[in-house]
Amino acid sequence: MRGAWGTNVVDFTPSQLTELKAVLDRRETGVSAIASPIGKVPVTLPVEHEVARLAKAIDAAHALASDYVRIFSFYPGEGQDPALIRDEVLTRMRALADLAEREGVILLHENEKEIYGDVPSRVLDIVESVGSAALRLAWDNANFVQCGVKPFTEAWPLLHEYVDYLQVKDAVAATGQVVPAGFGDGQLLETVTALRDRGYDGFASLEPHLADTNSLGGFSGPAEFGRAARAFATLTDRIGVQTS
Repeated sequence: MRGAWGTNVVDFTPSQLTELKAVLDRRETGVSAIASPIGKVPVTLPVEHEVARLAKAIDAAHALASDYVRIFSFYPGEGQDPALIRDEVLTRMRALADLAEREGVILLHENEKEIYGDVPSRVLDIVESVGSAALRLAWDNANFVQCGVKPFTEAWPLLHEYVDYLQVKDAVAATGQVVPAGFGDGQLLETVTALRDRGYDGFASLEPHLADTNSLGGFSGPAEFGRAARAFATLTDRIGVQTS
């Protein structure tokens, strides 16, 4: 759940959350995670800024009966070496994890391009340095491709034990273009096979971004979303996995 009625999920009022839960219940639909924008901001903002916004995202998680809140790990300044903001990032990630621990939710760090945790070594640094059971990973193959990383070959061996959530999209290495699962260089087949073999029974969240993509999200529309869903079903069928 990213938002509704033109409002981001972290800006919902209690009454809007109640209304949204009623809408979802009528349609017998659940929420796998709160797709918050927490941490998708400059690291120069005060620690308290994102902690306060995370509290709102956690309110949404509780109201919508979800255990997961997606987060990011902050932008360095333009042209700034990410290594120079490591301490500031870890301070903020620790504060976010502390709140999640108290509230009984799990934060899912997404490997978004251009944030501190966009490449495998820095993602590993975050989860190991924070060392919280309330901080896990949302795995996005396409984002790794767009950072010049071979997701399964280079990132999976380092990070697989921390992965609790799969975001399904693919990308072409040469151009960075987002494409349906299995049509790019994201090694989706290898990834879902490894998840199958480890007994993964979590969520696979389609995030195809096939019609539009920008720093704040993306859009696919009904036809393109259907194309993305069929592509992913082809992969899961190929390895004998049935999604539900």
